[in-house]
Amino acid sequence: MVEDVVRALGHLSLGTRLRRIGEQLQSETQRVLDAGGLSVQASQCPVLVAVERLGPVTVGDLALALGITQPGATRAVGLLVEAGSLEVLKSEGDARVRLVALSRAGKALVARLRAEMWPQIDRAVAHLCAPLAGPLLDQLDALEAALHAIPLPERIAALKEEPSL
Repeated sequence: MVEDVVRALGHLSLGTRLRRIGEQLQSETQRVLDAGGLSVQASQCPVLVAVERLGPVTVGDLALALGITQPGATRAVGLLVEAGSLEVLKSEGDARVRLVALSRAGKALVARLRAEMWPQIDRAVAHLCAPLAGPLLDQLDALEAALHAIPLPERIAALKEEPSL
C-alpha cells in the first residue's frame, strides 16, 4: 500500500488535506444531487444560497459574502445565468450597476434543494463528524479566525523569533 504522504506530513500539509477532504465531500454531494435528478453543481449551491439570502446582489458583494475571488464569483454567476437559475438585473439607482438575482427557475431549484437535498446532506455530514473529538465546525471556525487574525507568513515569522523547545 502506498503511504498517504499528505497525512504523514501533519500540519505542514494541513491546507492540502483540508482541500482534499473538501473535494471529497463536494464530489460525494454531487453524487447525491445527481441521484436526485438535479442539474446543479455542488459548488454552485453556496452561490444560490447567498443570492437567495442577500437578494439582488452585485458580483463583488457575492464574492465577499462567499469569501471567494471576484473572477470566481463571475464564473459561477455566468454558469448559473446560462443554466437559467440566476438572472442579471440593472440597479434602479445606477444603470451601470448589475445585480444578480434568482430567476423563477432558480427559486424553484433552491426550494427543492432546501426541502429535499440539503437537509439530507447536512444530516449525513453531521453524522460523519459526530464521532470526532470536538465539533469539527467549531474547530474549522477557530482555524479560520486564527488565520485571519495572524496570517501564515506573520505566524511563521513570529515562530522564528521564539526559542525552540
